Amino acid sequence: MSPVIDGLGAGRSSGELAVERALGEVRAGRGVVIEADSAAIVAFPAEAFGDRTAEGLEAAGAAETRLVLPAPRLLKMGAPRAQAGAIALQPLDPARVARLALRADASVDGPVTPADPLEATALELLALALLLPAAVVCVLPEAAVADLLHVAASDVRAYRAAQAARLAIVARAPVPLEGAPDSEFVVFRGGEGLRDQVAIIVGRPDLSRPVAVRLHSACLTGDLFGSLKCDCGDQLRDTVRRMAEGEGGILLYLDQEGRGTGISNKMRAYALQAQGYDTYDADAALGFELDQRRFDFAAAMLRQLGVSAVRIFTNNPQKIAALKVAGLAVVADQRVHGRPTAENVRYLASKRDRAGHYIDFDALAARAPD
Repeated sequence: MSPVIDGLGAGRSSGELAVERALGEVRAGRGVVIEADSAAIVAFPAEAFGDRTAEGLEAAGAAETRLVLPAPRLLKMGAPRAQAGAIALQPLDPARVARLALRADASVDGPVTPADPLEATALELLALALLLPAAVVCVLPEAAVADLLHVAASDVRAYRAAQAARLAIVARAPVPLEGAPDSEFVVFRGGEGLRDQVAIIVGRPDLSRPVAVRLHSACLTGDLFGSLKCDCGDQLRDTVRRMAEGEGGILLYLDQEGRGTGISNKMRAYALQAQGYDTYDADAALGFELDQRRFDFAAAMLRQLGVSAVRIFTNNPQKIAALKVAGLAVVADQRVHGRPTAENVRYLASKRDRAGHYIDFDALAARAPD
């Protein structure tokens, strides 16, 4: 694709801009045409699919209408598959779509066939938009899609890598913090869709030596409101304190709410946890894998700040591995424990037992309030 050189699109490909416009369309509940070679489908987010859209599709002569669901969701529905699958939607019933896409206790009520590449791309587009990974797709006559936004499947699949390559610092300023008055916030654009990312430089770390680093995924409920369901806020504040008391460090505050699912899907998962699901089963019931996050752009942020070797504060082996794969030297890894509560013990045990996090419950017990 040729670069777009008008205004805010300067230096960006028309394909990237088409994907960003498509993200806005699906977040508004509207359909987008996804095309490759001579094939094309129209994709709608299942979470916003209602009677009016269904009536419009039927009037326009929609054919081959299917509900596309990811493998974790199908497994929970009693139809295990290695990849995404699709269920025929004839007749087109929005209530059935809502049940199959949204209800945790729903079971498959018809044959499941493999999702084709365009249908899998529809799920990727919804993931980029932080929507529920469930898509209603169909084929429409050419005249019926003339006014819809068109996006190439190849551009959707290439979008994450393009954003990581575009990562750049757009603002920085000193921001004194409680307990860490000598701190600076550095804002990056790119890396993860349309979201900005922040590096907090605590103190004056010596960049010629291994730097204390934490990759901290944003947690609105824990970081800001002190939720008892997780240990995120404790980990955040404890890391900054340890950096300030030591030789400084860099905390990357990454916009990856809900292990990369977004705040709305995180709340859906919390609602399921209130019914007895553990954190990973709740995500699987919604169609998500164990963890949706990527950390390649986090390594790029550190490199742009001049960091080549780190001492990482984390309990997550995935973060350690990601920095190593990205070419940073990880010379040490140190644990970061929050306070155990009656509400977060099961969550912490699940992270240890199902995702391999390094969580020592004896160490946690020592932090428990009297």
